[in-house]
Amino acid sequence: GCFLLLLLPSLLRARASPETRPSSPLCQQSPTKVSCKGVGLRKFPKELGQGIKHLELSNNFIQNLSGSNMPGFGQLEYLDVCFNQLEAVSATALAQLPRLRSLLLGSNHLDRNYLANGEAFHLLRNIEVLDLSVNNLESHMASWYISNLTSLRVLDLSRNTMTKLLAGTFRNSPRLRQLDLSNNYIMEIQEGAFEPLEELEVLNLALNSLLCISGFSLTQLRVLNLSHNALELFSSEEGAEPYLLRVLDLSHNRLLFFPELPRAHDLTHLNLSNNLIASLLPGSPHPREFVVLYKEMQRFNRTVHPVAALTQVADLDLSNNRLELFPFSFFHSLGSLHSLSLARNCLQDVARDPFSNGTELSMRSLDLHSNALRVLPRWFFDSLPHLESMDLGSNGLQPCESQGNDQGRDLGGDSHMSAARDTCTPFYNVPRLKHLSLSKNNISMLQPHAFNQTPLLSLDLSGNRDLSMLTGALGGLELSLQELSLRDNQMDEGQAALPCLGTLRVLDLSGNHLSLLPTGLSCSPLESLDIRDNNLQTLGTVGSWSHSLRAVSVAGNPWSCCSLGWLD
Repeated sequence: GCFLLLLLPSLLRARASPETRPSSPLCQQSPTKVSCKGVGLRKFPKELGQGIKHLELSNNFIQNLSGSNMPGFGQLEYLDVCFNQLEAVSATALAQLPRLRSLLLGSNHLDRNYLANGEAFHLLRNIEVLDLSVNNLESHMASWYISNLTSLRVLDLSRNTMTKLLAGTFRNSPRLRQLDLSNNYIMEIQEGAFEPLEELEVLNLALNSLLCISGFSLTQLRVLNLSHNALELFSSEEGAEPYLLRVLDLSHNRLLFFPELPRAHDLTHLNLSNNLIASLLPGSPHPREFVVLYKEMQRFNRTVHPVAALTQVADLDLSNNRLELFPFSFFHSLGSLHSLSLARNCLQDVARDPFSNGTELSMRSLDLHSNALRVLPRWFFDSLPHLESMDLGSNGLQPCESQGNDQGRDLGGDSHMSAARDTCTPFYNVPRLKHLSLSKNNISMLQPHAFNQTPLLSLDLSGNRDLSMLTGALGGLELSLQELSLRDNQMDEGQAALPCLGTLRVLDLSGNHLSLLPTGLSCSPLESLDIRDNNLQTLGTVGSWSHSLRAVSVAGNPWSCCSLGWLD
């Protein structure tokens, strides 16, 4: 009611004089905040009340901010004019906004009239947050706009047309803490460009065209994103000051070897995925296609262990590279490593240093899917005593058979058993492993007690065409397994022998040739059952899960209309 009363005089005036009718429908207004998002405004809404501190004008058609349209906005602290058609900002207008702290001007046309607009920006002495993204700004235009903004803390220049960073761009913005330069065409960073930014903590240079980072020396940075460039070299300077870097993203580049990282003792997350790294071992020969393009590469000392100072790295992503060997010795110094991805490489084998026998890694999650692994030896699992989650999908691993009382350590015995274990992988007696994927491994037969004394909560065996599960194959999982996928295996009921899995909640049997459900399901408290695309005509007698079931998918079966009693 108060809102309508406030606007009533202006509405009456608008009816009396069509020429002065406001171009905006009613905006959402509180005492200090007004939102006029997407209401069709073509100019600044001067009819708004006094004392507003927060004003949102995004998604309209405003072309200019002029002083004559902005009376009574002296208290304004936040102004959002993103997604308009803004091309002119007058000094008179900005002079009336002495308390403005945040100015969002993304997705406009500020490349037009940039000289006059930039001159007006010199009045924004107190501005702390500025968004100039998606304005078609070239490097010199961006420099001019921020040339006098001494209080700036957060700056977004993403998705413009900048091709280089000029040496003096940030000369007058020493307090900048967050800088987004992503999605430009930056190929060159002039020497000293970042030197004034002694408080910079977050820098985003993703999606540019940088070829080389040499002499990286931003010791105060916490987060650096250099993903989606064309980097072939990343080298840093070692100085007296420690690096405070915590997150480094170098993914989607052209790195040929593990980068020369600074002694960043705080680094916890390192992403090197989607590069061309072929070896992690120091002193390794360069790939055949390696060409010395920079003098920095010539002086690069390959005898220095590149991970010596990465003691706090918890998350390392090396997926989508060209690694052929899993070198255990490389990860020994990464004492805090919890999550490692080597997915989509060319791994064929695992190797350990003869001097590292008995060394244990701290890894809890390991992703090795989409490689060419044929066998993982027992010492591999013994070296990963904390392993909880493992993705081995799309390899060629065959699980070994385990006897019910087999403890799974290096056993003596006949040579036949020893030879068998040279061609299969022992997944039994891995005491902390809870989640395992063996999808698409061409497993033809699952041997008895293959996972004995491994307390799995989830197991993915999908995509193993014509898989046969012998009686007792899942023996040992009766009291732990909660989720099981046998999807797309083209199994018939004679190949799917399930024990009484007393804790199984989620089961996926879709994409098989089942005409009957496995009898072992009768004692499973199922909550989700997927049996799509089988040969089922009826479910027969449903077990204890008839009351626990919450979701069931049954499409793609030749159900018999005369045998639908199970549906009740």
